[in-house]
Amino acid sequence: MSRIILIPGNGNDNVESSMWYPSVIHALTDAKDPNNTTHPLFPGGNILRTFPDPYDAHEDIWIRFMEDDIEIGELDVVIGHSSGAAAIMRYVETRKVKGVVLVSAYHSDLDDPSERESGYFNRPWDWDAISRNVEWITQFSSPSDHLVPIDEQRFIASKIAGIDYIELPNRGHFILDRVFPELVANVIEKMSS
Repeated sequence: MSRIILIPGNGNDNVESSMWYPSVIHALTDAKDPNNTTHPLFPGGNILRTFPDPYDAHEDIWIRFMEDDIEIGELDVVIGHSSGAAAIMRYVETRKVKGVVLVSAYHSDLDDPSERESGYFNRPWDWDAISRNVEWITQFSSPSDHLVPIDEQRFIASKIAGIDYIELPNRGHFILDRVFPELVANVIEKMSS
Protein backbone atom coordinates (compact mmCIF):
# COMPACT_ATOMS: atom_id res chain seq x y z
CA MET A 1 0.00 0.00 0.00
CA SER A 2 1.27 3.44 -0.92
CA ARG A 3 2.18 5.93 1.77
CA ILE A 4 2.99 9.62 1.59
CA ILE A 5 6.25 10.47 3.39
CA LEU A 6 7.83 13.86 4.02
CA ILE A 7 11.58 14.32 4.42
CA PRO A 8 12.06 17.80 5.96
CA GLY A 9 14.77 20.33 5.49
CA ASN A 10 17.49 20.57 8.10
CA GLY A 11 17.25 22.99 10.99
CA ASN A 12 13.80 21.77 11.90
CA ASP A 13 13.19 19.91 15.15
CA ASN A 14 9.38 20.06 15.06
CA VAL A 15 8.24 19.13 11.55
CA GLU A 16 4.81 18.04 12.77
CA SER A 17 3.75 21.69 13.02
CA SER A 18 6.19 23.40 10.68
CA MET A 19 5.51 25.36 7.50
CA TRP A 20 3.34 23.61 4.90
CA TYR A 21 4.37 20.12 5.99
CA PRO A 22 1.30 19.12 8.06
CA SER A 23 -1.28 20.66 5.72
CA VAL A 24 0.18 18.85 2.70
CA ILE A 25 0.44 15.53 4.50
CA HIS A 26 -3.12 15.79 5.83
CA ALA A 27 -4.54 16.85 2.44
CA LEU A 28 -2.85 13.92 0.70
CA THR A 29 -3.82 11.47 3.43
CA ASP A 30 -7.45 12.51 2.94
CA ALA A 31 -7.25 12.56 -0.88
CA LYS A 32 -9.40 10.06 -2.75
CA ASP A 33 -8.60 8.53 -6.10
CA PRO A 34 -10.61 10.60 -8.64
CA ASN A 35 -11.23 7.39 -10.60
CA ASN A 36 -12.71 5.67 -7.52
CA THR A 37 -13.81 8.24 -4.95
CA THR A 38 -14.17 5.70 -2.17
CA HIS A 39 -10.53 4.60 -2.45
CA PRO A 40 -7.82 6.73 -0.74
CA LEU A 41 -4.74 7.55 -2.80
CA PHE A 42 -2.53 6.62 0.13
CA PRO A 43 -4.15 3.68 1.93
CA GLY A 44 -0.92 3.05 3.83
CA GLY A 45 -1.19 6.40 5.63
CA ASN A 46 1.47 9.03 6.08
CA ILE A 47 4.78 9.70 7.74
CA LEU A 48 5.57 13.16 9.09
CA ARG A 49 8.30 12.86 11.70
CA THR A 50 11.15 14.91 13.02
CA PHE A 51 14.37 13.28 11.89
CA PRO A 52 17.33 12.49 14.14
CA ASP A 53 20.23 14.92 13.76
CA PRO A 54 17.73 17.57 12.58
CA TYR A 55 20.19 20.47 12.35
CA ASP A 56 23.07 18.86 10.48
CA ALA A 57 21.12 16.20 8.53
CA HIS A 58 24.13 13.91 8.07
CA GLU A 59 23.58 11.52 5.18
CA ASP A 60 24.55 8.38 7.06
CA ILE A 61 22.06 9.11 9.86
CA TRP A 62 19.19 10.24 7.62
CA ILE A 63 19.51 7.43 5.04
CA ARG A 64 19.64 4.84 7.82
CA PHE A 65 16.54 6.39 9.44
CA MET A 66 14.71 6.40 6.09
CA GLU A 67 15.61 2.77 5.50
CA ASP A 68 15.37 1.22 8.98
CA ASP A 69 12.77 3.31 10.84
CA ILE A 70 10.50 4.66 8.11
CA GLU A 71 11.15 1.70 5.79
CA ILE A 72 10.53 3.63 2.59
CA GLY A 73 9.39 1.18 -0.07
CA GLU A 74 8.66 0.85 -3.77
CA LEU A 75 5.01 1.95 -3.47
CA ASP A 76 5.72 5.09 -1.44
CA VAL A 77 5.67 8.72 -2.57
CA VAL A 78 8.32 10.84 -0.88
CA ILE A 79 8.39 14.63 -0.62
CA GLY A 80 11.84 16.08 0.09
CA HIS A 81 12.33 19.73 1.02
CA SER A 82 15.76 21.37 0.81
CA SER A 83 18.25 19.01 2.50
CA GLY A 84 15.41 16.47 2.53
CA ALA A 85 15.47 16.69 -1.28
CA ALA A 86 19.19 15.87 -1.27
CA ALA A 87 18.50 12.95 1.07
CA ILE A 88 15.78 11.43 -1.09
CA MET A 89 17.86 11.87 -4.25
CA ARG A 90 20.71 9.93 -2.61
CA TYR A 91 18.22 7.35 -1.32
CA VAL A 92 16.77 6.62 -4.76
CA GLU A 93 20.17 6.23 -6.35
CA THR A 94 20.08 2.68 -4.99
CA ARG A 95 16.40 2.03 -4.10
CA LYS A 96 13.06 2.24 -5.88
CA VAL A 97 10.06 4.36 -4.90
CA LYS A 98 6.86 5.20 -6.74
CA GLY A 99 7.14 8.98 -6.78
CA VAL A 100 9.32 11.82 -5.57
CA VAL A 101 8.61 15.51 -5.09
CA LEU A 102 11.66 17.75 -4.74
CA VAL A 103 11.22 21.23 -3.23
CA SER A 104 14.14 23.70 -3.28
CA ALA A 105 16.51 20.92 -4.31
CA TYR A 106 20.25 21.38 -4.70
CA HIS A 107 23.13 19.17 -5.81
CA SER A 108 26.20 20.95 -4.38
CA ASP A 109 27.29 22.02 -0.91
CA LEU A 110 26.57 25.66 -1.89
CA ASP A 111 29.98 26.58 -0.42
CA ASP A 112 28.53 26.03 3.05
CA PRO A 113 30.75 24.11 5.52
CA SER A 114 27.82 22.40 7.28
CA GLU A 115 26.37 21.27 3.94
CA ARG A 116 29.80 19.98 2.95
CA GLU A 117 30.02 18.04 6.21
CA SER A 118 26.57 16.47 5.74
CA GLY A 119 28.00 13.93 3.28
CA TYR A 120 25.55 14.26 0.37
CA PHE A 121 27.90 16.24 -1.84
CA ASN A 122 31.22 14.40 -1.60
CA ARG A 123 30.77 12.32 -4.77
CA PRO A 124 29.08 12.58 -8.18
CA TRP A 125 25.34 12.11 -8.49
CA ASP A 126 24.00 9.09 -10.39
CA TRP A 127 21.28 10.93 -12.34
CA ASP A 128 20.52 7.88 -14.49
CA ALA A 129 19.85 5.72 -11.44
CA ILE A 130 17.64 8.40 -9.91
CA SER A 131 15.65 8.57 -13.15
CA ARG A 132 15.34 4.76 -13.37
CA ASN A 133 14.37 4.10 -9.75
CA VAL A 134 11.36 6.41 -9.62
CA GLU A 135 8.14 6.14 -11.66
CA TRP A 136 7.68 9.93 -11.59
CA ILE A 137 9.48 12.98 -10.21
CA THR A 138 8.21 16.53 -9.77
CA GLN A 139 10.46 19.43 -8.79
CA PHE A 140 9.22 22.73 -7.36
CA SER A 141 11.57 25.70 -7.46
CA SER A 142 11.36 29.46 -7.10
CA PRO A 143 13.61 32.10 -8.69
CA SER A 144 13.30 34.08 -5.45
CA ASP A 145 14.86 31.30 -3.33
CA HIS A 146 17.40 33.09 -1.11
CA LEU A 147 19.18 29.89 -0.02
CA VAL A 148 19.39 27.86 -3.24
CA PRO A 149 20.24 29.69 -6.48
CA ILE A 150 17.76 28.99 -9.26
CA ASP A 151 20.57 27.79 -11.56
CA GLU A 152 21.34 25.06 -9.03
CA GLN A 153 17.70 23.96 -9.11
CA ARG A 154 17.45 24.13 -12.90
CA PHE A 155 20.60 22.01 -13.20
CA ILE A 156 18.88 19.17 -11.32
CA ALA A 157 15.87 19.43 -13.62
CA SER A 158 18.18 19.14 -16.62
CA LYS A 159 19.73 15.93 -15.29
CA ILE A 160 16.69 13.84 -14.30
CA ALA A 161 14.89 12.22 -17.22
CA GLY A 162 11.16 12.84 -17.41
CA ILE A 163 11.05 15.28 -14.52
CA ASP A 164 8.02 17.56 -14.16
CA TYR A 165 9.75 20.86 -13.40
CA ILE A 166 7.63 23.68 -11.96
CA GLU A 167 8.92 27.16 -11.09
CA LEU A 168 6.70 29.27 -8.87
CA PRO A 169 7.43 33.01 -8.57
CA ASN A 170 7.97 34.73 -5.23
CA ARG A 171 7.95 31.59 -3.08
CA GLY A 172 11.51 31.86 -1.81
CA HIS A 173 12.77 28.72 -0.12
CA PHE A 174 9.18 27.57 0.50
CA ILE A 175 9.47 28.23 4.23
CA LEU A 176 6.84 30.94 4.76
CA ASP A 177 3.84 29.08 3.37
CA ARG A 178 1.39 27.21 5.59
CA VAL A 179 -0.20 25.48 2.59
CA PHE A 180 1.15 24.23 -0.74
CA PRO A 181 -1.85 23.57 -3.01
CA GLU A 182 0.26 23.21 -6.15
CA LEU A 183 2.16 20.31 -4.62
CA VAL A 184 -1.03 18.59 -3.40
CA ALA A 185 -2.68 18.94 -6.82
CA ASN A 186 0.44 17.63 -8.60
CA VAL A 187 0.69 14.51 -6.44
CA ILE A 188 -3.03 13.76 -6.85
CA GLU A 189 -2.66 14.13 -10.62
CA LYS A 190 0.41 11.87 -10.75
CA MET A 191 -1.19 9.20 -8.59
CA SER A 192 -4.43 9.28 -10.60
CA SER A 193 -2.91 8.83 -14.04
